[in-house]
Amino acid sequence: MRFSEELIPARMIRRYQRFLADVRLVDGTEITVHCPNSGSMLGCVEKEGPVLLSTAANPARKYRHTLELVWVDGVWVGINTARTNALVREALENGVIDELRPVTAIRAEVKVSAHSRLDFGLEHGNGRISWLEVKNCTLAENGVAMFPDAITSRGTKHLAELLTLRQAGEGAAVLFCVQRGDARSFTPAARIDPVYAAALQKAAAGGVKVLAYRATPTPTGIIIDTPLPITP
Repeated sequence: MRFSEELIPARMIRRYQRFLADVRLVDGTEITVHCPNSGSMLGCVEKEGPVLLSTAANPARKYRHTLELVWVDGVWVGINTARTNALVREALENGVIDELRPVTAIRAEVKVSAHSRLDFGLEHGNGRISWLEVKNCTLAENGVAMFPDAITSRGTKHLAELLTLRQAGEGAAVLFCVQRGDARSFTPAARIDPVYAAALQKAAAGGVKVLAYRATPTPTGIIIDTPLPITP
C-alpha cells in the first residue's frame, strides 16, 4: 500500500479524547489532527516525537490532517487502523498469507450473527469458506508485539464468534497485523486484558487459526511482509 501523497512531518504534542492529537509542524504552527485509533496507543505517544500526517481530499473536513505514522524506538509505527483491513486484503490478494491460501474471492464486513460482523469471508475454491477477523497491533516491548493495548470486550466477542463458526465446521482465523518493523514475535497482552488472552487461547485450542504478520511502515507506504512466531 502506497500513500497517495507525500506525508507531512510534524512533532507530537499530545493525544486526547481518543480521536484527536495536537502536533507541531516544521514551521512551528500547532494544529489539531484526526487520530484514527480507538486503542490506548500505549507506548506510541512520545511528546515531541516525530510523526507523519496525511491530508484529507475534502477541504471542508473539520480536521484536514490525519495522523498516520509515529516514530517510536527507532522505527515508524502505523497507527491508522482505517488502513489495516486494506493492508490485509492486499496481502491476501497477493498470496502473502500462506496459512490462508488459496483465496479465490473475498467478502468484507460479513454479518455472521444478529450482533456481530467479521472483517472478511474468504472463499478458497471447492466450496471451502473461512472467516477472518483482523486486529491492528502497535504495542511492542523488546521486539515482542502484543495485543490488545487496552481492555477489549469487542475483541473477545469476535473470538467467541470465530470459535462458534469453527465448531460448526467452518474455517476461522484471527490475524494480528503488527505495524512496526522492529517486531520479532507476537504474544497476547495478558497483563492488560487477561480475559482476551484466555479467550484467544481457548479459540486456538478449538481450532481457530491464530496468525501474526508484520507490516513495515515507511514514509511512502506500508507492506505486510513477514509472518511472526506466536508465543503464549
